[in-house]
Amino acid sequence: MTNHLKTEGKFTYAEAGEGKPIIILHGLMGALSNFNDTFSHFSKKGYKVLIPELPLYSLPILKTNVKNLAKFLHDFIEFKGLEDVILLGNSLGGHIALYYIKHYSKDVNALILTGSSGLYEKSMGSNYPRRGDKEFIRKKTQEVFYDPNIATDELVDQVYELINNRKVLIKTLAIAKSAVRHNMAKDLPNMTQPTCLIWGKNDTVTPPEVAEDFNKLLPKSDLYWIDKCGHAPMMEHPQEFNEILESWFTKHNI
Repeated sequence: MTNHLKTEGKFTYAEAGEGKPIIILHGLMGALSNFNDTFSHFSKKGYKVLIPELPLYSLPILKTNVKNLAKFLHDFIEFKGLEDVILLGNSLGGHIALYYIKHYSKDVNALILTGSSGLYEKSMGSNYPRRGDKEFIRKKTQEVFYDPNIATDELVDQVYELINNRKVLIKTLAIAKSAVRHNMAKDLPNMTQPTCLIWGKNDTVTPPEVAEDFNKLLPKSDLYWIDKCGHAPMMEHPQEFNEILESWFTKHNI
């Protein structure tokens, strides 16, 4: 994906393909690389796929929240001159997409949520985060996935480095608190975009009942399950994730 990275003004993003725009939004501890397979697959299927690097740790502390991350997304969409976008979000990225739709619904053609926050999510626990305790970080990173081997040494090192940066840690906690404040339950029935929910049956961060609640509250949603899968289906089962999404696009002529 590094071959597709661009920096223009305040935006750093990956972009490939031509066609209907899909904007992918990564999670709080996520990275653009979490969507490597999805990015590659759909950029060859008649879509322009973009993954902006969210300013999770560069906004002023008082602006480090879901609201301003959604504003950043709006600025990015305007900067790129995009219309009728498809938003695809994992975890916090899904929450940002939902908040965006609440305020800019006309911009969005369709929505894909996978392991999204916005209703409820389980944090890393009362002891989170333990700075300097790498094995604790390894354990908590592994718990995000059904298969702990997905939490490679490289991934654990990335999370460990973030946790041990005091400024990053403070902003991580600010975003987490913001996510709790911006519960979307009352707003979901007003969101009429076709919505695809792809959820890991073994997600312990946003458990299956969260997906079921999303499905009940969103008027035009379809829910798909991936077995033996945790909080990041696009990482654990990328082929199945892409097949579900491609089939859903065909079903709704998106």
